Amino acid sequence: MTDPQTVPAPSGTQHSISYGEQHVTVTEVGAALREYTVSGRDVVVPFAVDEVNPVFNGAVLLPWPNRLRDGVYEADGVTYSLPVTEPSRGTALHGLAAWERWGLVDCTDVSVTLGLDVVPQPGYPFQLTAQITYALSDGGLTVTLATTNVGSGTAPYGAGFHPWLSTGGADLDDCTVRLDAATRITTDERLLPTGKEPVEGPYDMREPVAMAGRDLDDAFVDVLRDDDGLSWIRLTGTDGRTAALWMDGSMDVWQACSGDHVGAGYRRMGLAAEPMTCYADAFVTGDRLVRLAPGDTHRVRWGLTLVDERRA
Repeated sequence: MTDPQTVPAPSGTQHSISYGEQHVTVTEVGAALREYTVSGRDVVVPFAVDEVNPVFNGAVLLPWPNRLRDGVYEADGVTYSLPVTEPSRGTALHGLAAWERWGLVDCTDVSVTLGLDVVPQPGYPFQLTAQITYALSDGGLTVTLATTNVGSGTAPYGAGFHPWLSTGGADLDDCTVRLDAATRITTDERLLPTGKEPVEGPYDMREPVAMAGRDLDDAFVDVLRDDDGLSWIRLTGTDGRTAALWMDGSMDVWQACSGDHVGAGYRRMGLAAEPMTCYADAFVTGDRLVRLAPGDTHRVRWGLTLVDERRA
């Protein structure tokens, strides 16, 4: 019989860093941001160390984010087929990296870097290496990802991330959201893209609006940026604190999900605020798809902070 005290964590080795009142834990499996707190207040929805990552919490999504129709795509005249990992919608969901063990590259008190070799397989016979760094500073948490094509063929590629912004213990309906984007990607019943339209009604979140009754699982483009070139999603709780996520010019797609249709126990647990380089089915449509040539490196950067609106 296995001693419960010796059972490894489902998410593997835990890597913890701190800076002042900020604390972060990143997991070996998926290089996921398992927790990020500031002065004890959650910035992202955490999951337990003895729990399987429930809804891609904090996961790294590569070499594609979101959904791929039927798991089938064509690259350079060759058709490839990937496993359908979302059977209910018949899609290959969120890439290949979220359930892999990322190796430790470097760790200090305030930063941790993990690396992954994306192993070629029949459905994706391209060779990539990826390194992700989580670093804390006065400005909050900054995340950088660099992916290099170490193979001989040009690789179709996209990247995204899946943190769930925390409500700080409040009901999601009692929170407000702001999302910096002017255009919504319309979708069919499989959440695959059908077109674009200006944000309006429940999808216009360019100013803070209530989350009450707002059911989201949508991608947004034509993002708006501040004077520093950053685009933001902000979720403000009843405690007057805002979990705020930014992306710089290396990404220009938001996905926002309220979790209305995830498994019982996790519905509306927070707001998934997902910075991405492309939206669903990019391997098929080619929209915003990165074609990573041999030897080339693709880099993205985003971050999180907790803002106390009572002091703003």
